[in-house]
Amino acid sequence: MANRRVLIKRRKAVRNIRKITRTMQLIATARFQAAFTRAIATKPYSEKLAELVADLSKAAEGVDHPLMHAAEGIGRSAMVIITSNRGLCGGYNSNVLRTAVEHLDRAKETGLDTEVHMVGKKGISYFKFLGREMVERITHIDDAPKFEQIEPIANYLMGQFVRGEIASVHVAYMKFISTGRQQPEIMQLLPLAQDEQADADEASTGGGEAETQYEFSPEPKQLLEELLPATVRTQLFQCFTDATVSEQIARMVAMKAATDAAEDMITTLTRQYNRARQTQITMELLDIVGGANALT
Repeated sequence: MANRRVLIKRRKAVRNIRKITRTMQLIATARFQAAFTRAIATKPYSEKLAELVADLSKAAEGVDHPLMHAAEGIGRSAMVIITSNRGLCGGYNSNVLRTAVEHLDRAKETGLDTEVHMVGKKGISYFKFLGREMVERITHIDDAPKFEQIEPIANYLMGQFVRGEIASVHVAYMKFISTGRQQPEIMQLLPLAQDEQADADEASTGGGEAETQYEFSPEPKQLLEELLPATVRTQLFQCFTDATVSEQIARMVAMKAATDAAEDMITTLTRQYNRARQTQITMELLDIVGGANALT
């Protein structure tokens, strides 16, 4: 039978852990509410902007833009991988990193080298462990990403793409679908897939409606020069907001599971302690009865 003193110490330690995990669950819940509000607020704007750019690109025949097409013969690409700075969020980071590594391996098999822009301390530590190279390590983006923090990253990638230094840009992140569903995804950021978006819009409308006619002021080229970079920045920012919401959901679930496991362990240790205490009391009573019998 286990020692009662040992059981008491273990139960006390588990109770302290339960307090910590419960507190972290409450903090993650509060942060989730703020992150969810930001993600929901920015998504309609990013979706409508992408739809508008697709319509304008289709309506403005003969207008081209460097962000729409990659230069031929380029053997390099870029990938932004979004992970968290802190752990204790279940399989959030591992799922994103596994999806990203699979994409990198497939690209390497085709002869395409990929520059990795890693976001988050957990992803940086993992790639250090694997011995993989990273051209940029970003750790200053917290639980509330700001557009001013994301804009320089998007501008740098667009500059590389326009100069012909990279053939494409992808983003590996945890896409937020609903509070009950998040999935790791690889999104193509550049070149902008305006044809696919236009096809998707036609399919959603049934393909039978008349096309929207546009009167351009200023000229279509000037409009696209403003809207296309804005689309890239907005899409990248949306990836960060989705990743933040998904991280907080994963942390809530992980901390709730840890709290429930701690409560179950406390119940088990309490039961073991009661049995050990009852056994000790029984043994003491037997000793007393035995001593009394010996005196008679």
